[in-house]
Amino acid sequence: MASALPQGGAPSHLLLPVLPLRDVCLFPEASLTVGLERPGVFEALELAERSEKQLVAVAQIDPSADLPDTTGIHTVGTLAHLVTFTRDSETEGRAELNGLRRGRVVTLLGTSTMVAEVEPLDEGDPGDEWGPAVEALARYIHAHSELKDFLDSQQRSHEPMAWVNLACQHLPITATARQKLLAADALERCLKISRGLDALLRKEQVS
Repeated sequence: MASALPQGGAPSHLLLPVLPLRDVCLFPEASLTVGLERPGVFEALELAERSEKQLVAVAQIDPSADLPDTTGIHTVGTLAHLVTFTRDSETEGRAELNGLRRGRVVTLLGTSTMVAEVEPLDEGDPGDEWGPAVEALARYIHAHSELKDFLDSQQRSHEPMAWVNLACQHLPITATARQKLLAADALERCLKISRGLDALLRKEQVS
């Protein structure tokens, strides 16, 4: 296992255990706590604990699948740090993850426990588009005051893109839309989230 996630320059491929996620994505600079019920997932997390607590979290294509095969997960996921892993019983547990950066699965191996060769992905330059995205988030938060305290509690970085990623992680959008945002680079993600949040707010105001 690689000892550190590469930052900048030509990306190096990493060999990491895979955590398949149901109906949710993990974004860079966001945190996620997931309930666990599958033995293969426990084994992947135990493997991560032995390899500097690094893994790749990838959404399942079919969230109802108990055991997705190598064709059953999306290509783009998030390299993550395993903060805590608690096994409550033989069949139940919890894991807390911190998203680090996006990664593309190049090769996937295994069945019940999967290991992936992952290419870290650069976010790219959001240009000036992060401004409208953060402004759209501010408008949405203004209409949902309870959301501000929650996002403040989730904040791990003061960078503007961190707020965009938190919006992608937590706002009420479909799992399919969330995965499309994760697959997009920083510029496209900002454009999508600014348009999407304003459309969501207009829809709620009409309802």
